[in-house]
Amino acid sequence: MKLTTERLILRDLNIKDAKEFINECTKETKIKPRKNYNLGIELKSEKKVIGCVALSSVDKYQGTASLGCWIGEEYWRQGIGTEALKKLISFAFDKLKLRRVEAGVYVENKPSYSMIEKMGFKFEGTKIKSRRAKATGKIHDEKRYALLREEYEI
Repeated sequence: MKLTTERLILRDLNIKDAKEFINECTKETKIKPRKNYNLGIELKSEKKVIGCVALSSVDKYQGTASLGCWIGEEYWRQGIGTEALKKLISFAFDKLKLRRVEAGVYVENKPSYSMIEKMGFKFEGTKIKSRRAKATGKIHDEKRYALLREEYEI
């Protein structure tokens, strides 16, 4: 799968780094109906993957999915996350015909929840001690957000 924006290419992962994650993502591309879309963010000008976006737990019957985004620190605050997420949200609503996209953000991650709030996501509550960070093993509280199709503006 491949989605493009002015600066970015969102594509299925196929690089050698992080083999376990990529192998799992590759397996998931073959499952029908597809439940997870883990796409690398390729910066066109550099022709390299600088992060990932994910649309996971896709449930077409319920019309829902969860959203995530990870970007290399040197690419923060350049609008790349917003650009990538807008394209993936558009895919979720326009192509998959979902009615609701959810996102969870660690309470300490103000830049991330500020970004999704600017995109129209509504805060729904905080889950206490709900997530363990893979990078550090630390337990985090998580702010929960959602965006409905009728509330989304491109």
